[in-house]
Amino acid sequence: MTTTPLFLRNTWYYALPGEQLKLGQTLSKTLLSEPIVFSRDCSGIVCAKRDETKSYPTCEVQGNIWIYMSDSDSQPQESVPQVPGFENQSYQAVETIRFPCDVDHAVVGLIDPAHIAFVHQAWWWRSPQILNEVIKSFEPSLYGFTMQRHPLEQQTFFYRLVGRNPHIEISFQLPGIRIEQVTTEKHKVCNLTAITPISDTETEETTIFYTTLAWFPLLKPLLLSFTRSFLNQDREILIKQQMGLQHDPPLTLVGDADAQSRWYYRLKAEFARSQMQGRPFVNPIKAQTLHWRS
Repeated sequence: MTTTPLFLRNTWYYALPGEQLKLGQTLSKTLLSEPIVFSRDCSGIVCAKRDETKSYPTCEVQGNIWIYMSDSDSQPQESVPQVPGFENQSYQAVETIRFPCDVDHAVVGLIDPAHIAFVHQAWWWRSPQILNEVIKSFEPSLYGFTMQRHPLEQQTFFYRLVGRNPHIEISFQLPGIRIEQVTTEKHKVCNLTAITPISDTETEETTIFYTTLAWFPLLKPLLLSFTRSFLNQDREILIKQQMGLQHDPPLTLVGDADAQSRWYYRLKAEFARSQMQGRPFVNPIKAQTLHWRS
């Protein structure tokens, strides 16, 4: 039986916000346990090299720098992930945090829908004392799955500021990219969250915001403060989780609440098999409706 590698190859990974790499500068960063040197020449073109003999393709779009981590000299077959509706625009806000865990645990924490009510406790978010029955429909999408667009029933403080009649759609794709789109009668707010493995024991999560709200800059400092609080709550849970994992407990994913996590592992295994066998990726996820409490 083939073991799925921790790091997928021949796919796009989020590298860094474009504003961190100035004209004529270089920046060193470890990705997938490899030391990478990014550089931007005087014309603005970004390059990424591991050493004098190995270069990786890069792409800068919507203010973000992506790197194609190949296992050979293969070239990208797919375009980099983009936030719909903001094709030629840069982001309005970005926040990055590092978690002391491997990429799999970081991704599961990102897409686990049931943890929200218990981990993210704040007046501006929601109370853990209120648990509601959640019913959502999903369909397969590029290297992942999508929660179909639906009315936003549980509206938190920030969602209420966006406008009337909000609807939401959430997609996930390998290797660890989540795009949330909230649309109202007049506006649209999206966030792209990217999981990037640094090493076997450290993972970076970047949250990037896009919006049509003209007054967004006024609330940007407050939003970033709340986002840091939100991410730190995840980090604290992952630190506690790593303490328990030192005892090598059996890990079980059961019920609809854990379905998205099971899908992630199935998607990852299929991606690795398709690469090994030199065949196209076949999405193993089928359209279905899930039920959980959150």
